[in-house]
Amino acid sequence: MSARSVVSGTTSIPRCIGLVILVLASVWCIPQFARAARAPSPPPSAELAKHLASIAKLTASSPTIHIPEGPFLLGSVRVDDDPYGMGTQFDDTELPQHRVWMDAYEIDRDEISLGEYLSYLFAHKLHPSKDLQHLIWHVITVHSVTDDTLAQWPALYVTWKEADSLCRSMGKRLPTEAEWEKAARGPDGNRFPWGDTLPDSSLAMFGQHHVHEIPILAPVSSGDAGKSYYGVHHMAGNVAEWVNDWFGFDYYAYMPERNPPGPTSGRYKSLRGGSWKSNPIMLRTATRSGAPADQRSATVGFRCAKSVAPSTAR
Repeated sequence: MSARSVVSGTTSIPRCIGLVILVLASVWCIPQFARAARAPSPPPSAELAKHLASIAKLTASSPTIHIPEGPFLLGSVRVDDDPYGMGTQFDDTELPQHRVWMDAYEIDRDEISLGEYLSYLFAHKLHPSKDLQHLIWHVITVHSVTDDTLAQWPALYVTWKEADSLCRSMGKRLPTEAEWEKAARGPDGNRFPWGDTLPDSSLAMFGQHHVHEIPILAPVSSGDAGKSYYGVHHMAGNVAEWVNDWFGFDYYAYMPERNPPGPTSGRYKSLRGGSWKSNPIMLRTATRSGAPADQRSATVGFRCAKSVAPSTAR
């Protein structure tokens, strides 16, 4: 099965025909996404290494948000008479809509920053990927982007395995897909993190384009205007986010009603939230996608979560 069918599904034919070009061009399948993870990571030049070390030292941890126990509306109600409406399912992987019970947990308010990611790499004696090194050097030398600004970018060009390892090194983990969706949409199934209002530039970083694929990003600590019901930032746009689950095409149809952990195996890991390149349809809290765990992209980052022991749940 192709990466395209992960994003667009196999049974939502009318919707897919209008959106295949959108998905391939705007979110998951840029050329770097297919090749970057497989290229070896060379050591940076001496001058770049100074900037990388400076960026890593500017790291600041995200506040955490407590998500209370209880049910929430997951997925979407099937709509067949409004193929391009924002209330219509992106594809059949987000069907059906039903209530799922989640135990209490915590999730980072902000996406993991580039500073935190570089700090993790240094601690594990790893080099940033070639594409990330090239991007950082380019924006510093050509666009005069400062180390302070870069430290507040979301992490990008990061594999699922790196995201999982970084969260574990902090005593956390990647959120499950159900945890991510509850944190994004609240208990009653908001269409977007902030509600049902269509996205604009005050609510999310999306719909951007640069001829050389330079990311156009917001600081991870920004985004208060577009925060979710629970106060989580950038759950739509900026970077799409790895979650813990394997991507199950039909998982929403048979998942357990309490704390769904995701499928036990799969070919792809799930991605949520849309990115700085995305069209509005990808910013919906119910839209789902996936990619191989070893792929890297200028449009994909992550955030961490943590289980809450029952005795400490508020």
